[in-house]
Order: sequence, then structure tokens, then C-alpha cells
Amino acid sequence: MRKESKKFLKQYLNNNSPTGFETAGQKMWLDYLKPYIDKYEVDVYGTAIGMVNPGMDYKVVIEAHADEIAWFVNYIDDKGYIYVIRNGGSDHQIAPSMRVKLHTKKGQVDGIFGWPAIHVRDRSKEPTPSLSNLCIDVGAASKEEVEEMGIHVGTVATFDADAMELNKKYIVGRALDNRAGGFIIAEVARMLKENKKKLPFSLYIVNSVQEEIGLRGAEMVSRRIKPNVAIVTDVCHDTHSPMYNKKEQGDTKCGGGPCVTTGPAVQNNLLNMVIETAEKKKIPFQRMAASRSTGTDTDAFAYSDVGVASALISLPLKYMHTTVEMVDYDDIENVVKLIYEFLVQLKAGHDFRYFT
Repeated sequence: MRKESKKFLKQYLNNNSPTGFETAGQKMWLDYLKPYIDKYEVDVYGTAIGMVNPGMDYKVVIEAHADEIAWFVNYIDDKGYIYVIRNGGSDHQIAPSMRVKLHTKKGQVDGIFGWPAIHVRDRSKEPTPSLSNLCIDVGAASKEEVEEMGIHVGTVATFDADAMELNKKYIVGRALDNRAGGFIIAEVARMLKENKKKLPFSLYIVNSVQEEIGLRGAEMVSRRIKPNVAIVTDVCHDTHSPMYNKKEQGDTKCGGGPCVTTGPAVQNNLLNMVIETAEKKKIPFQRMAASRSTGTDTDAFAYSDVGVASALISLPLKYMHTTVEMVDYDDIENVVKLIYEFLVQLKAGHDFRYFT
């Protein structure tokens, strides 16, 4: 991966963009994308859309989601301890001893998820972290002191953990689900520009908001754009890491290449073209199956309006929804390459219907 791209990826991972409050990350992403596009828009809820060749009849979307899981302040007790509820699929099991940032109008406030010492816990009935006993400590002694900091019910909190590398092969950080996808689609736009590829259709590079609470941003933007084709990228599990069951969760791993999904929301002719592209260009890939929904923005695009030919290309990831999400640099580059190669061979007006 080129030096400039890696630098941006780390910066992008370290910013805070919780569900419903994605603005800072979207601005950073757009600043990186702007040299490679012709135009951009931001919708009323914050989904960012970069455009190449806008105004053409045939429209293709490449999409990721920008939001990360977080917490909402739900209650502040008289001693200044802060109790929270989830914003998205935040994991209560990993919260104890984590550092957090609380995002207020006065700026960011540092805090921690405290937890009683091992010395005072009864090992025969160890308490399990839950929303009823997890609390954030910001160093305040009263509710009034907390409120003076700008913290109130509804204040959002994110885990505080910067990105790092492991063994020069992996990038580790919070919110690789799915800032890795946002990075990937921006890199596709960069490659198209730098390689002077002229596409015969309008390309929309979409970084959607609010995926973690039900694909909401993708629902809105799919109706806004009304594309003919949507290629969605998200993350999937490395089931070779400990405590996974391949018989139940599939056989996918970091380093094995992009994962392509078969399922009802995935248009089969489009899927076949993606696979043919990978085979022709000798890009390694893995297969997944979705029995009902994919659980990604693919579902929102596929069933939007009259239906959109949609496919899902996933990036294998370890330790999803933790602060140490982990992906392989080679996999990132191969997802970029697969989407890029698919786009440069796609003809405007291609009809993916089974028969007419």
C-alpha cells in the first residue's frame, strides 16, 4: 500500500464518527476524495456522495458505511457516575477499563469505564458487565459537576483507541467496520483518476450514515440516486480466529482475499460478473452465503424502489465490534482491485435481468 494511502487510513480510523454524529469523519473522507471526483453532495442526514461523470442515464454506486458503534449517556447519578445505553451494536463485555471520549458542544471530555478490583469480587459469583452495572467516570464528584462539563443525557461516547500495525501485515483499530470500506471506495476513485479511466456511466462513491442501527443512510441515498447497479463493501468475520464455528459461520479468513456473498439480496448475474472479474484478473476471493438478509447496506439497495442489481464484497476482519478490529493490508488492496477491475469492464446499459 502506498505511503500516502496508509497515512490517510490511520488518520481516518482515529477520528470519531458515531452513528448519527458522523460529520467529522465525513469531512475528512471527502477532503481525501475531492481530487478524484467531479462533484459531491451531502444529504440531510450526512451521507456523503462523490460523483464521477454526473448526469448520465446509467448510474453505478460503490458504497460503504461511515458510522461506528458508540454509547449514549442515559443517566447521571448524584455522585457523578454516568450510565449508558448502546448506539449501535456496542459490546458491553469489552467495556470495563476502556477509555472513552464524550462528545459535547464544549469539546471532547475524557472518561473511563470503571470496574471493581479483582480483590473485592466474589469469584464464585463474578459480576458480568451489563448496561445495568457499566458506568463512565469522568473524574466528577456530582451530577452538577458532570453537567458543567457539557455532558447531558444524549451525549455520545466513543471508545478511545488509536490505530496500530501488527507484523507490518495488519492494520488494527476501532471502526474498521466500516471505515475500511470507506477507504476502499475512495481508493477505487483515486485509481480511476490516476489511471485516466473514462467510465461510460455515472459513478457514485457513497459513504452512508447510520448503518449500525438498521441501514438507514443507505435506505435514503438509494432512493435519492436510483442507481442501476450497486456494489456494497463491508466487513465479515475471520472464522479462523479462536472461538468461531466454521460450520455455522462459514469459512473465511484474513489474507484469503475479498469475500463475495450469495444470497437473496445479491443479484446472481451481477455476482457472476464480479466472480468472473476476479478469476480473469487473478484476484483471490472467498465465498460466503446469506440465508435471508446480508445484514449490510446491500439489502437497502437491493430492495430500494423497483429493485437495484446489488452485490456485496466483504473484507475479512478479526474481532468485530471491538477496539482491536484487525484486517490484512493485502485483503484491502485486493478488494480495491476487484471493484476497480469490475468498473473498468462494465458497459453502460448492461441489463442484469434474467430474461426480458
